[in-house]
Amino acid sequence: MSEAISFIIDILPFLLDGLKTTLEISLLSFVFGMALAVLILPIRVFAPPPFALLARSYVEIFRGTPLLVQLLFIYFGLPAIGVKLDAYTACVLAVSLNSAAYQCEILRSALKGIPEIQFLSAESLGFSTLQIYRYVVLPQALRIAVPALVNELVTLIKESSLASVIGVVELTRRGEYLVAYTLRALEVYAAVAIIYFTLCTIASQAAKLLEHKFRIPGYEREGGGLL
Repeated sequence: MSEAISFIIDILPFLLDGLKTTLEISLLSFVFGMALAVLILPIRVFAPPPFALLARSYVEIFRGTPLLVQLLFIYFGLPAIGVKLDAYTACVLAVSLNSAAYQCEILRSALKGIPEIQFLSAESLGFSTLQIYRYVVLPQALRIAVPALVNELVTLIKESSLASVIGVVELTRRGEYLVAYTLRALEVYAAVAIIYFTLCTIASQAAKLLEHKFRIPGYEREGGGLL
């Protein structure tokens, strides 16, 4: 047992180098996904039916198909039409597009969580539609969305392991290298799992702190979460 623990301790520096790439992919995909979600959201919510349908179709397609398939399509499929991306770029692109669909729905749900009475009250005070969203709706909606957005980041950390399938040398890929070199799959994958678990636990705890910090009085539900 002690020999296995010593082995895990010895391989940690090699695995932690891969963790940097895992975090890069996760954070970049989250930021790019958020930027795209912010662009899609107004179309999804306010645009005329043909455009809204396009935005909805995007969301449904990326939420309704496996991320692995999307990743393989971008990396192996797009070269057939002349679009060839390196493995790292293909991975960030695939995860970003997938995350944008989920983040768009998170933001849309947060918008729908604002009671209609607040729209009516703001209108009665003479606010324009733009002012209603600028000063009343968006500040509350963003606070409501924070826990779900942090959970989406946790999901991205775990899903970034799919990058190993196309050869990106992140945490899981480094684990595969170690297994091939040492033939000690049990200890190596236990170490990889521990690192993912630790990272996701830290992110989840951060989500709880943010949820508490941004909690809106009156929006709490049983169990302490927000609507």
